[in-house]
Amino acid sequence: MDYLNDLNPVQREAVEKTEGPSLIIAGAGSGKTRVLTYRIAHLLNKGVRPYTILALTFTNKAAREMKERISRIVGSEQAQSLWMGTFHSTFAKILRYEAEHLGFDSNFTIYDTQDSRNLLRSIIKEMKLDDKVYKAKDVLNRISSAKNNLVTANAYSQNSAAQEIDASNRRPLTSEIYKRYNHRCRQANAMDFDDLLLQTNILFKNSPEILTKYQNKFKYILVDEYQDTNYSQYLIVKKLAEQHKNVSVVGDDAQSIYSFRGAKIENILNFRNDYPNYQLFKLEQNYRSTQIIVNAANSVIKNNKGQIKKESFSNKEGGENIKVIKAMTDHEEGYIIANDIFETKMRKRLKFEDFAILYRTNAQSRIFEESLRKLNLPYKIYGGLSFYQRKEVKDLLSYFRMAVNPNDEEAIKRTINYPKRGIGATTINKLQDAATSTGQSMWNIICGLNERPYGLNTGTITKVLKFATLVNGFAMKIEHESAFDLASRVSKETGIIKELYNDRSPEGVSRHENIQELLTAIQDFTQIALEEGRENKLANYLEDVALLTDHDNEKDEDRDKVSMMTIHSSKGLEFPYLYVVGMEEDLFPSKLSIASPQELEEERRLFYVAITRAQEKVSLSFAKSRYKWGDISYPRPSRFLKEMDPKYIDFTYEQEPEFGNLGSRTTESDSSHEQIMSNSRFQQKKKPSLRPKLSQTNTRLKAINNQEANKNFEASDASKIQAGMQIEHQRFGKGKVLHLEGEAPNIKATVFFQNVGQKQLLLKFAKLKIV
Repeated sequence: MDYLNDLNPVQREAVEKTEGPSLIIAGAGSGKTRVLTYRIAHLLNKGVRPYTILALTFTNKAAREMKERISRIVGSEQAQSLWMGTFHSTFAKILRYEAEHLGFDSNFTIYDTQDSRNLLRSIIKEMKLDDKVYKAKDVLNRISSAKNNLVTANAYSQNSAAQEIDASNRRPLTSEIYKRYNHRCRQANAMDFDDLLLQTNILFKNSPEILTKYQNKFKYILVDEYQDTNYSQYLIVKKLAEQHKNVSVVGDDAQSIYSFRGAKIENILNFRNDYPNYQLFKLEQNYRSTQIIVNAANSVIKNNKGQIKKESFSNKEGGENIKVIKAMTDHEEGYIIANDIFETKMRKRLKFEDFAILYRTNAQSRIFEESLRKLNLPYKIYGGLSFYQRKEVKDLLSYFRMAVNPNDEEAIKRTINYPKRGIGATTINKLQDAATSTGQSMWNIICGLNERPYGLNTGTITKVLKFATLVNGFAMKIEHESAFDLASRVSKETGIIKELYNDRSPEGVSRHENIQELLTAIQDFTQIALEEGRENKLANYLEDVALLTDHDNEKDEDRDKVSMMTIHSSKGLEFPYLYVVGMEEDLFPSKLSIASPQELEEERRLFYVAITRAQEKVSLSFAKSRYKWGDISYPRPSRFLKEMDPKYIDFTYEQEPEFGNLGSRTTESDSSHEQIMSNSRFQQKKKPSLRPKLSQTNTRLKAINNQEANKNFEASDASKIQAGMQIEHQRFGKGKVLHLEGEAPNIKATVFFQNVGQKQLLLKFAKLKIV
C-alpha cells in the first residue's frame, strides 16, 4: 500500500484507524483533504463496498477533487460508486427517491435564493405589507434561520420568543409569511436549499423505516469541514451514524467562521460528548505556509478561549516577516497595494494568479478595482453576479424548469410573457389570485381556463393556452431527447435566441453570447454524461446547476488574474502572496461583533483564516481615514495587529502610540511607499467604478455549431483501442488507456488523462483518437 508512505505519522494513523468515531482536528494547510481521501481509499482497499460509504463536503469542487484522487488509487469504477458530494446534493438525491413520503413529486424544483426572494416579494405584495419594512431578503434570512434550527412554519407560529423578536423588528406577520411561503412552495412542487436539509430531517423523523434503511446502508460516514455544520446537518449525521458509529469528522475549530449562516462551533467542540469513545487525531504540521506565517497566526488565535488546543508548525522554515502598511486614506491604500503587486510580480517574475486581496466586506472592493485598473492589472472578483444568475440565463433556465416541473410557480411567472406574448401583469395577478383562493397551482389554473376563465377575456385565454401548449410540447420531449437537443429546441421555439440576436446593442450581443455559452455548457454536460454512462437528460442538468457552489464555475480564462474576495469566500483557497486590507477597528473586527465575546472570537478566527491562506508572504494594510456613507472617519488600527507577536512583523512606517510598544523593524525597501504616495501623480479624484471590458480576442464564448477548433480531430475506430495505448480526447486532452472491461458494444475504458485525472468512458460514445 504505497499510498500510505505519502503520509506523516499522525496522518497515517488517522487513515488506518477506520473503526469507531474519530475527530480529526486539521490545522490550516495540514493536508486534511489528503487524509480524508486516503481514509476512503484505505476503506475500499480493505474490501468495504463503495456504496456503503457516505462522504459529505461543502463544495462540489471539493467532492470532485477528492473523487479524482481516490480514482488514482483504487480506480474510477469504485470511486464513482461512492456516495460523495455536498450535504445539499446528497440529500437532494435521497429526497428524490423518497419524495412521495413527504407529499412531493420526485421532479421537484430546487429554488435558489433569487427564486425564494421573488416568491416572498409576491406574498408580501399580496398581503399589502410595506416592502420597506418586510424586506424579502430579511424575511428569507429569518425563515432560513428557522429551518436550519428545524423550526417548521407551524412551529414558528406557536413560538412566543420568535413572535416577540419579529414584533421588536416591526415585522409581526413574519410567521404568516412563512406559512404562505411554505404552502406556495408545496403548490409549486419546489424546495429551497434549506428545505433539502429540513425535509431530510422530517423524513427520518416521521418514517423510521426509511431512516433504518439508510442507517444500514451507510456503514462509514465521513464529514469534511465539520466546524461549518449547522444544527440541521449535525442532526442528520448523528441519526445516520447511530447504527454503526463509524463516523469520522474532519475540521478545525480555529476556522469556524460561518455562524451567520447557522454554523455551530459547538458541533465540533462537543463531539467528545456525542461519542465518548472517540479517537482524537491532531494534524498540526502545516504544508502551505512558512513558519513565520504559522507562528504569527498562532500568536493571534491563542487569545481565543473557546478552542481545542493545538500548536501548528510548518515544514517551510523561516520566511518573510508579515508586512504592515499604513495609508493616510482608503484611496492611498488601494494605490499602495496595486503598486506593490506590480513591483513584486515584475521583480520575482510571478503570475497575477499568485496574488490575492482579501477584505472584510464586499463594499471595500471598489477602490482596489480602480487602483488595479489604473495599472492595467487583470483581476477577478469572487462573489460577484454568478453566470447562472444573469437575467437571460435565468429566463432560459426557467423554461427548462417548466419542461421538467410545470407546477413551478416562479418559472411560470418568469416565462409566461417572455418573449412578450401579450400577457400582462394584470393577467398574471388574476391567475395567481385564482391559485391562492382555490388552493391549486398556477399551472392547474392555466390548464383549466376553458372551463373557468377567472375573469379573463377570450383573447387573453387564447394567449395563455398557447403558452401552455408550448410548455406541454417541451414536457413531452423530456424523457426522449438529450439535455442539449431539448435545450436547443426550447431556445429556438420560444423565440429567445431570435429576440436576443436581433438586439445588436453591446448589451444585447453580450446577452446573446451568454445564451450561447449556456448551450455550450449543456452540450458539454450531455456529451460527458453520455461518455460516462450517466443520464444526460435536461432534468439531470438542472439538478447539477441548482446545486452549484462557490468556485465551481471557475474557467481557465479566469486564472491568471489577481483574485479579490471577502475573507469568507477565501476559505479553502491558498495564494503565494496575500494582502489583507482594511485592518481597522469597526471594520475588522466588525463593529457589530465587538460587544459580544463569542462574536469577537469568530472575528479573530476569521483573521486566522485570512493569513493562513498565504504560502509565502502576507501584507496587512490599514488607512488612517476612510469614507463611510459619504462621511470621513478616522479609524484606529485593528486590535488583531496588536495581538500578533511583534517579532513576526515588519512595519513600513514609524509606529504611533495607538499600537502600544510593539518594537518592530522598518525596512528600507518598504519605506519607499511613503515617498511614492507624496508623488504628484497620485490623485484622489473619484472615478466611476467601471468593470474592465474583455477584448474580443480574449473571450472564449463560441457559437454552438462552431467546430473550427476541432476540425482536424478524427476519432479512431473504437474496436482498435487497447489497454496501454496513448489516446487523445477532444475535451480532456491526451491520456493513457489503463484497462478495458465489459463486452461490445458496451465496453468501458478506464483512461488516465494528464489534465483531468482518471475517467471511465464508454468507447462507443467517447470518440478517442489513437496517437
